[in-house]
Amino acid sequence: MTIGRSSLRVDAVAKVTGAARYPADLPAGDALWAMVVFTNRPHARLLMFDARPAMAVPGVVEVVTAADVPVNEYGLTEHDQPVLVGVEHTGRARVECDVSRWEADHLAVVIGETPEAARRGADALVAEWEDLPVVADIAAALSPGAPLLHPEVADTNAYHHYRIRKGDMEAGWAAAGVVVEGTYRVPHQEHAYLQPEAALAYLDGEDRITVEIAGQWTMEDVEQIAHALDLAPDRIRVVYPAIGGAFGGREDMSLQIVMALAVAKLARRGIRRPVRARWSREESIVGHHKRHRGEITARLGATRDGRITAVEVDAVLDAGAYNYTTNKVLGNLHLMVAGPYDVPNARIDSIGVYTNSVPGGAFRGFGAPQGAFVAESQMNKLAEALGMDPVELRMRNALRDGSIGITQVEMPLGVSIAEVIEACAAAAATPAEHRRELAAFASLPPRADRVRSGRGFACSYKNVGFSFGFPERCEAKIVLHGEDSIEWVDLYHGAAEVGQGTHTALTQMAAAAVGVGDERVRSHFSDTATSGDSGSVSASRMTWMAGNSILGAGEEATKRWLDGDRPAVGEFRFTPPPTETIDPETGVGQPNFSYGYVAEAVDLSVDIDTGHIQIDRVVCADDVGRAINPDLVVGQMEGAIVQAMGYTLSERLVVEDGRVRNPRLSTYLIPGIGDIPGVIEPVIVEHPDPLGPWGARGMGEMPFIPLAPAITAALHDATGIWFDSFPLTPDKVVAALRAHGIGGLDQ
Repeated sequence: MTIGRSSLRVDAVAKVTGAARYPADLPAGDALWAMVVFTNRPHARLLMFDARPAMAVPGVVEVVTAADVPVNEYGLTEHDQPVLVGVEHTGRARVECDVSRWEADHLAVVIGETPEAARRGADALVAEWEDLPVVADIAAALSPGAPLLHPEVADTNAYHHYRIRKGDMEAGWAAAGVVVEGTYRVPHQEHAYLQPEAALAYLDGEDRITVEIAGQWTMEDVEQIAHALDLAPDRIRVVYPAIGGAFGGREDMSLQIVMALAVAKLARRGIRRPVRARWSREESIVGHHKRHRGEITARLGATRDGRITAVEVDAVLDAGAYNYTTNKVLGNLHLMVAGPYDVPNARIDSIGVYTNSVPGGAFRGFGAPQGAFVAESQMNKLAEALGMDPVELRMRNALRDGSIGITQVEMPLGVSIAEVIEACAAAAATPAEHRRELAAFASLPPRADRVRSGRGFACSYKNVGFSFGFPERCEAKIVLHGEDSIEWVDLYHGAAEVGQGTHTALTQMAAAAVGVGDERVRSHFSDTATSGDSGSVSASRMTWMAGNSILGAGEEATKRWLDGDRPAVGEFRFTPPPTETIDPETGVGQPNFSYGYVAEAVDLSVDIDTGHIQIDRVVCADDVGRAINPDLVVGQMEGAIVQAMGYTLSERLVVEDGRVRNPRLSTYLIPGIGDIPGVIEPVIVEHPDPLGPWGARGMGEMPFIPLAPAITAALHDATGIWFDSFPLTPDKVVAALRAHGIGGLDQ
């Protein structure tokens, strides 16, 4: 049986030897080079644009402008962004196309014989702008008289609103013996994937416009390209080579549409040469979306014996200049901000707001980290107010099978948050050798008397799969070859491999589905010419969805094999139970068909003189249903924890007046090898999901979600101070310590 075995990754050898080809590595000897020109205007109207000076630059072959875009609009869930900003465009568009609402809106694509020629051409473009008032943040967007950024979407910048009205709030507060409250601020986060955006585009042998790029959903890329170019989807082909990380950052468009436009315009001139593009790290940081920043005010009431009676929340997320997936991310926050608890009475309002800032979009956890920071901080404050153990408080309120969730319908079967809390608490209770000396500066020895330690606990849950009625599906094709016995198997699947091991897990599941060893499976992935619609590699869904599609395809292929077909072909589209949009006034509805559950305990040390924090130990218990490949599960836990640690401690994206001010990894500080926790203890919990393939449930996002509140709880345990915002950079921590009379040379 291939399920449950830590098979070697199918891409391991290619990646460690350097043979794996990422988009920037793809060979194309006669390729032209494209440079995407950003508007560099957070909010401005284009008055005049002249590309002729660029065309006069030696080595420049073509310039693509708004006039070349048949349908000048795009967006994953709202067509609210122009493909190219321009004063003249002959195509259709719902959005005003002569307005730049973001510094990284695209103005033109300059195509040259060399990168240098393309850059010189970009420098020669002539544009005149009328600068407009910059709506810099949430406060500016909601202020009276603020410029309306998207009149085609809404008559206010606060354009999306979810509500929950559950139970009787007056009764809930009356029953509360203790009330805690706080205002929480959550920051942007940069994806910082290893590979900046790059692409190769060309006409293939069937004259399809082909884009080879790193992405997360091949068929959605096709749909958005086809929409903008006003072509049938079968005239577009998208291929994903090796991908250097994604984390949600590649779910929305970067180079896909503009590279397809470049090939199309060259083809009209009879030029059939391929075109390549590659962004610098600075262009990448400026040019793609981020985790949403936001502000959330919450109140939590409970009886003296620790039973939750009421939850009240007002949450606002900064969508930035365009929607991207704000409506979906906001929906997840809306569901998770009350925590994985039985809440009888709730009033929750969640709002998405347009600004001229960098767009907020998909990022690992997809709104749940922001929601969990609030929910778990409130629970930890409540535990302190009640004098109760934080684990016991959670166990008294944890959702279980049969519980009515926050949207007033029964939770999908397989609720295991109580078991996960218990598993994490038990593992954390076991002593571990994890102490390291905390030295804030390598040149100075640590002072043991200035270091304090603390422990924190947090848990959370998150949907597996798409939510709120979005049509879910996943397709697979399996072909069995041989005569008397199955000699080899071909698996065709659209799933992207963004570093998490998806292709390995899918290969193992395909082998198990038809009863062969995984060495007999030849896999063909992420090419719309050969594979169907897998859906996005996001929402912790791919193992769950792809496994079910592979089981169906394997069953169909096996039937045909037994009927004598050689080769035997099985194709299957898996459709999970439907979800529902929640009622716009009450929040009633079934938004998800499955959930994942996670709990974490953190031990940390803090230098009270410098404010430096060291994470000594993280215990992470995650219910994965069934570990298809245990080593991959552990890898996801470790990677998510380190990434969440960076979010909480060091990653401060500076965005002022609509501009990213620190678009380099020298000033945007992701964790290095010396920063990671001293010990990460993964606890794989396996309570089968009733609907999951082999009982598996998605888990890739879960270990990220509760780490921030576990860290702030541990910091409170060490210092007595609650931190309601982060990142917890040394300057922020030391300022709070001094304000409370802790640390300093006078002590």
